[in-house]
Amino acid sequence: MASVMEDPTLERHFKGHKDAVTCADFNPNRKQLASGSLDKNLMIWNLAPKARAFQFVGHQDVITGVQFSPSSNLVASSSKDRTVRLWTPSMKGESTVFKAHTAAVRSVAFSHDGQRLVTASDDKSVKVWSVHRQCFIYSLNQHTNWVRCARFSPDGRIIASCGDDRTVRLWDTSTKHCINCLTDCGGSATFVDFNSSGTCIASSGADSTLKIWDLRTNKLIQHYRVHSAGINSFSFHPSNNYVISGSNDGTIKILDLLEGRLIYTLHGHKGAVITVAFSRAGDVFASGGADSQVLLWKTNFDSRSYQDVLLQHSRRSTPDPPPHLSDIHPRGPHLHHPQPTAIQVICVFSCFHLQLLNSWPRLTPMQSAAANSHHYNGLPECHVANSRLDGWIEGGSASRAESTAENETRANRKEGKGRREEEVEMSQTHPLEVLSGHPSSVSSTLRHIVQQLDILTQTVSVLEERLTLTEDKLKECLSHQSQILKDLRASRTRRRTESEGTDESSVHST
Repeated sequence: MASVMEDPTLERHFKGHKDAVTCADFNPNRKQLASGSLDKNLMIWNLAPKARAFQFVGHQDVITGVQFSPSSNLVASSSKDRTVRLWTPSMKGESTVFKAHTAAVRSVAFSHDGQRLVTASDDKSVKVWSVHRQCFIYSLNQHTNWVRCARFSPDGRIIASCGDDRTVRLWDTSTKHCINCLTDCGGSATFVDFNSSGTCIASSGADSTLKIWDLRTNKLIQHYRVHSAGINSFSFHPSNNYVISGSNDGTIKILDLLEGRLIYTLHGHKGAVITVAFSRAGDVFASGGADSQVLLWKTNFDSRSYQDVLLQHSRRSTPDPPPHLSDIHPRGPHLHHPQPTAIQVICVFSCFHLQLLNSWPRLTPMQSAAANSHHYNGLPECHVANSRLDGWIEGGSASRAESTAENETRANRKEGKGRREEEVEMSQTHPLEVLSGHPSSVSSTLRHIVQQLDILTQTVSVLEERLTLTEDKLKECLSHQSQILKDLRASRTRRRTESEGTDESSVHST
């Protein structure tokens, strides 16, 4: 894979901020890039050549977070002035102010349907807002220190948050309860986010580590320590094959999650890199830093388009299911003590990783050795603990795969049949095909069932939203009705008082 990989290139740089750039996000329409800064200004950069940029002024303190809505018609920003603003990304730059936090707001993010916002604050709370009604809905309060970041899962059923209390918490949006607390953070957790399928969650920390958990097994599966200072931000590539991270050490690191290693280190900023973000298509990514610059990079290293990955995943007979809420309840603490290696990968590979691995050609031992000995930007090879990923991992762990290979080798020696050797080679080359072994009719039936289940899930989600809206409307109607009744009673009381006063005056006159 490394032989067909191209290096990322710096495409453009945007200058307009007067202080450090703290946050950035791409418009889903791929035409704009938003950034916030310590200078209190929100900038909307048009990606077309020689196009004008918009500068929005309104926040009274540092802008800490920014994100476009999925429909591209709104931009949300958070600030240390304790407010959240919804902007219209146009010439007018009109905004609506949301107020409920009692301290600095550290992050803001839309749900994937664009109906809700989630914010994290120094008041130790995570708050959820209604975009349509433009009001606060509910608060999540179990963090014991500042909350640095909060994000919705792709299906909107889970919220992940992290903070200075060194925990990553998962919340059920229907019950408003904390359903899991990951305590593997060695220092303050600075950023948290889901991958695009919602099966994994990653967090970065002030201890310069980036960790990835599988929500279905509730375990830490990858642990990277490639920066020499705290990580401020990271972003998953839409294919889930790569992660980029920005750090106080002034570098951008690009990690290959399939091979479990560092592949690029980019030097473009003078000073700390505070924010990084992939575009929705993954073809470009942006970075912002303490040098007041926003840099636009072309990805290049992803040799396959996201559309091809999606197409292949849609053809699978067993697509990757999102985790069920009952699967991620804590089953006791999972404390992992990292070993002092450049990159530490705990080889607990789930179906998610096998499916991703199946989408890439298998490396021969010579190709694998060449790829592992390849140096990028003058960096030495980064070692992987317990696994080199030279071949496919067919079980739930490396040890299981090794024992299976040994058993098969012994059987081959005893039987000495070429047919057996061909079967072993096929099982290594196409593990998922051999394991599944479904006839074409069964596969098509399963695909149809999966499609119908997806439609049913979407329908239920829409019905839940409608029921919520109906409930809100009923509450408003009841409130309005009670207010009308109160007004009627007050008017009747007023009339009685007036009539009694009239009677008394008539009696006195008589």
